[in-house]
Amino acid sequence: MGEAAQIQRLPQDTYIDAVRWLPHFSTSARHLLLAGFDSDTSTPSLRTLALSPSVIPQSSLSVPSRITSLRTCASTFNPSRPIIAASTFSGSLLFFTADLIHGSLSFELSVPEKGFHDGAVSGIDLSENGTECVSVGEDGRVNLVGLAEKGGFRRVFDSNGLVSYSAVKWASPVEFVTGGVGRFGLHWWDQRKPGGPVALFKGDWKDGGTTSGIVHSIDIHPSRKYTCLAGGSSGTVFAWDIRSPKESTILSSVGLHDEPTNSLVESDVWEVQYDNYIHTSKISNLSSSRILPAMTCSEDGILAVIEHGQQPIEILAEPCAINSFDIDRQNPSDVVCSLEWESLAILTRP
Repeated sequence: MGEAAQIQRLPQDTYIDAVRWLPHFSTSARHLLLAGFDSDTSTPSLRTLALSPSVIPQSSLSVPSRITSLRTCASTFNPSRPIIAASTFSGSLLFFTADLIHGSLSFELSVPEKGFHDGAVSGIDLSENGTECVSVGEDGRVNLVGLAEKGGFRRVFDSNGLVSYSAVKWASPVEFVTGGVGRFGLHWWDQRKPGGPVALFKGDWKDGGTTSGIVHSIDIHPSRKYTCLAGGSSGTVFAWDIRSPKESTILSSVGLHDEPTNSLVESDVWEVQYDNYIHTSKISNLSSSRILPAMTCSEDGILAVIEHGQQPIEILAEPCAINSFDIDRQNPSDVVCSLEWESLAILTRP
């Protein structure tokens, strides 16, 4: 991390709401997936770019509503056609496939807005094998969609508006975690135990628990599925270990009762992901109680890496918000992020 990352900036002709790497199919080309919005025509779209090594626009599809959350996973049946899930402000959930050989996008199916969510779908996540998608909304509904059911869904929970959910992440084939609005709430769900969450957490570290906090993003490491990483308002990033459900580990915050903490930002943390760029030998020496490194992006334009007990490392600083980012799972030295000023930045770490 001592050397600076190489940065390539790519101006776009639309606002980028979300960006994701598509799973690799070959070593000769990599692909990006963009959720765009043309503010002049109020037209949302889904687009792909190929990097080989120049940037080549490949395909674009109009979507019925602006995209709120975007997820991808490799297909177990056809590695050249990864699965894409996109949720919208109008309350629908759309599924696509990307043909990485011919550079095209294909619409597969949708979950109708009626009866699904009352208002925008605030968060989704695809299961590891791409057979199920979990969705949450500010309406307090939690739904499961089976792709084999061709648009059918099962209501897991409905708070009838008493609780609002803003993010969700699978922890195992039968478990997932939701993030809520208010006091940085997290709920752990187990489909083997229906009726509600099996564990709950509410963060009371800021102002004695009187200040509301929103969880914007959740991540769970594949090798430590008992620990949930969350990022939200006021520059807060924390980890919740299900083995100690009433406790959390603060990685970044503006401070507890005005006490300083390790933080580069005081604005909203829009996205958080575990950062697997650290060498495996170093990770293997970490105890199970030590939180693995994480990357965040924020409203005040900071892309940073946070390590437990250390000062955050600034990777990129922009004069505008960094709305989303994604670490290439197959090559974690590479990171792509979307900038509020209608552009992308691709970083290659040494």
